[in-house]
Amino acid sequence: MKKLVCLSVAASFCLHAANVELGTIEVEEKIETEVIKDVSNEEIKSADVAEGLAKESSSVWLVRRSGISNDIIVRGQKKDNINVTIDGTKVFGACPNRMDPAISHMLTNNIESIELIEGPYNVEDFGVLSADVKVHTKKPTKETTGEVNLGFGSWGYKKASFNVSGGGEKVKFLLSGSTESGEQYEDGDGNDFVEQIAENGLDASGSQYQPKYQNLDAFEKKTVMAKLFWNIADNQELRLSYTGNRSDDILYPSSKMDALYDDSDIFNIEYSLKDLGKYSKALDVQLYQSEVDHPMSTLYRKAATALADEITHHLDTKTQGAKIKNSFDVENHTVTAGLDYSLRNWDGAFYKNGVYQYTSLSDVDTENYALFLKDTFRMDKLEWNLGLRYDDTEITSGLGFNGTSTISYPVNDYSELNGYISGTYHADENTQYFAGIGKSSRVPDARELYIFMKPAGQIGSLDLENTVNYELDAGIEKKFENASFKAKAFYSMLKDFIAYNSSNTTHVFENVDATIYGLELSGTYVASESLYFDYGMSYQRGKKDDPLTGQTDTDLPEIPPLKFNAAANYLYDESLSFRAELIAADEWSRYDYDNGEQELDAYAVLNLKGTKQLNKNLELTVGIDNVFDSTYATANTYEDLTLLGSGITGEVMLLNEPGRYIYTNIKYKF
Repeated sequence: MKKLVCLSVAASFCLHAANVELGTIEVEEKIETEVIKDVSNEEIKSADVAEGLAKESSSVWLVRRSGISNDIIVRGQKKDNINVTIDGTKVFGACPNRMDPAISHMLTNNIESIELIEGPYNVEDFGVLSADVKVHTKKPTKETTGEVNLGFGSWGYKKASFNVSGGGEKVKFLLSGSTESGEQYEDGDGNDFVEQIAENGLDASGSQYQPKYQNLDAFEKKTVMAKLFWNIADNQELRLSYTGNRSDDILYPSSKMDALYDDSDIFNIEYSLKDLGKYSKALDVQLYQSEVDHPMSTLYRKAATALADEITHHLDTKTQGAKIKNSFDVENHTVTAGLDYSLRNWDGAFYKNGVYQYTSLSDVDTENYALFLKDTFRMDKLEWNLGLRYDDTEITSGLGFNGTSTISYPVNDYSELNGYISGTYHADENTQYFAGIGKSSRVPDARELYIFMKPAGQIGSLDLENTVNYELDAGIEKKFENASFKAKAFYSMLKDFIAYNSSNTTHVFENVDATIYGLELSGTYVASESLYFDYGMSYQRGKKDDPLTGQTDTDLPEIPPLKFNAAANYLYDESLSFRAELIAADEWSRYDYDNGEQELDAYAVLNLKGTKQLNKNLELTVGIDNVFDSTYATANTYEDLTLLGSGITGEVMLLNEPGRYIYTNIKYKF
């Protein structure tokens, strides 16, 4: 029995999706898909999804900006180059400086699982260039269930969350809420945010925090999620959901500004009909809207006092979307056809002491219409997957204002036919081989095209082409009696990649052709009835075909070095378990020097966690991250972000990761 339990748990760490059922979430069997499951139970240390993903997957790299709301890199790609959806809802951040990336608008305590689909193998969503991050949140249950979590950690971290679910056969509901806050964390040298700024020779500068604000907490965050599922008939279901996030006073020490608040609202309606006839096995309709409001300011910095002015950059964005898709079977083919529509609006303006100064983004609309078609069929041991998507996108901007006169911007139109073909050969029940080729694209965003920033002026480049990715992938997955193994390789040719050119003072974004290639390994090994291991490794390289205008460096930015994750899991008995995980990375020695990146040291961090089931309702978890209190950084300093320059080294300020962090969580289930 213990061995069966051990094998079951070990399988949960295996980085593959083989008809896995995650609550009510069914994941198709795809060798290119990595599933991070049971997120709300595993990632209890913090509600930050980016940090949790980086710990669980070697393919995900953490971009640290603060104590919360951090960003991710997948396969050397970030921002619009990867697609993020929350229950199918497209979400964008409002901040052009990536203080509120899409992944930050859902917290771990509300997440059931996350799918990472690497490569151009999704035609249902707009802008899937190099990877797709699908967040699946918790779903209501028929039975009345619930849980309460209380978490505490170093540097004054406090978290409280709850969820309750229930109903019956016809109607089910879910309600969850959470609140968390944390002080400024300290790095391995014992420096908090204020002291890290001082260590970089910036204590006397306008970038340092004013004395009266130097003990501010790093963040405060609250969220609520409500869902109602109604089984109208045996073959019809209506799903309604709302998620609200409210974040206050989030400090970004390596930036010039902090977020006064960051609020988001996500609305989602899904209607599903099944078995309507021969040509409609499932008909799904979705309507959604996501909104983000984000003012960032110099209010807490010395610049606001010394210059007698507080500068605020206030931005908001709203995305509305609709999708309808129909699936049916024809002989041995499963076909899905659909229509996809989205409209994103983005606005921004600067204020001085509360008085409007000029417009950074003026009512920019990115409107996309798309048709998509998918087909899956099997020929003996070979399973084929094909997809096509046609996008027509128009980007328009209202009149801008530079403080003295209005600015007129051109309309940008883009159309592209994308698609893929992939095959999985099931050699036997334990062995799969995969190969695929695909083309995907993404259009420039409003910042890259139109943003206006004083004193430089027109930062956006008005004539950017859309980026196109041509990619080859191959892989193998093998299962043994007490182990599993998966290897994947990819080669990506990026036409008109959108890069930041720091040699320009205006029109700083530039198209350049580039390549990225890499290798990923993962697997599990069951050593005994009580001991099992899981591991993952990723490596990628990226090069521009030619240097940017006025530059010589051909290294592509934001390409992380070799990363290795490994963990030992020990099941003492059915109520007590331990986990020791190692997260290590090579030095970041290949980087885009011309555009502000710098060498980062290699690091290795040990994390420990133990969980005790005290009784059928009560669970206690205790953990220590960064056991040896190492000082290291994971986020590089690409000048695509506005970061602080160091007064000592002359390089941009690196933000170090937290030092030794001790935490505990108490969970009560009913």
